[in-house]
Amino acid sequence: MPLKKDPSGRRAVEMELDLPGTPEQVWRAMATGPGYTAWFVPAQVEERVGGAIRFDFGPGMTSEGRVTVWEPPFRFGYEEFAWSGEAPPLATEIIVEARAGGTCLVRMVHSLFTDRDDWDDEIAGFESGWPGFFAVLRIYMAHFAGQPAVGIRPTGQFGEGLDGAWAALVDRLGLGEPRLGESCRATAGGAPRLAGVVEELHRTGHDRAVTLRLSDPAPGVALIGVYPFGDHINVAASLYFYGEQAQAAADREGPAWDAWMERHFPAVEAGATEPAA
Repeated sequence: MPLKKDPSGRRAVEMELDLPGTPEQVWRAMATGPGYTAWFVPAQVEERVGGAIRFDFGPGMTSEGRVTVWEPPFRFGYEEFAWSGEAPPLATEIIVEARAGGTCLVRMVHSLFTDRDDWDDEIAGFESGWPGFFAVLRIYMAHFAGQPAVGIRPTGQFGEGLDGAWAALVDRLGLGEPRLGESCRATAGGAPRLAGVVEELHRTGHDRAVTLRLSDPAPGVALIGVYPFGDHINVAASLYFYGEQAQAAADREGPAWDAWMERHFPAVEAGATEPAA
């Protein structure tokens, strides 16, 4: 839904998604540290009103706040401080509603109370930023709910142009043209191990991405894509491994992915349009 504004100064964007599982299972995935770690980024949540919450997006990139609502398994809220420069705290509320057939409807609302327009684009951008991770969450809930989870997030950069960045990414991995519901494997020489079924494809004005339910190098999910960031394009691979061997898989595959990103998508120098292959 588009950004909403009301006379009180509240600016909000709301998203809904259907998930397999009971309210208790969905709550564990969306209101606890291990849950968030399984489909988003490493997180810590003190499970009480007033408890600390922290999301770790990589070296030097964290978002911290506090829990404001704790009503398991149906309503969870938190606010994040210093999430964007001098912006007021960003409030997030998650409401879980049981549905027939062992599914739940989840509503997520981000709200900001201010009379300034400075952060409207960022708030509206949440609507395009979450769907890729929601795809990971759906797969996790359907196939891996409750299992131990460890993720890796190798990243790189490309000069400019979403389509060019996406073409370079699939070419340098040797993925061919990923097709929904079909098996897909990285075949390029030197590419990290990567194989699975294409669960979702994303092509919007904000990103290009593919979501795989992995069979190799370990059971899990991979969200691999490109998106604009400043004056260049970020290339990102979020891989989540599940089960008792998850940590071993992350320890083994992380360095391989980091080396591959450094070789094919190194940091872009000022004025460059495309890094060397």
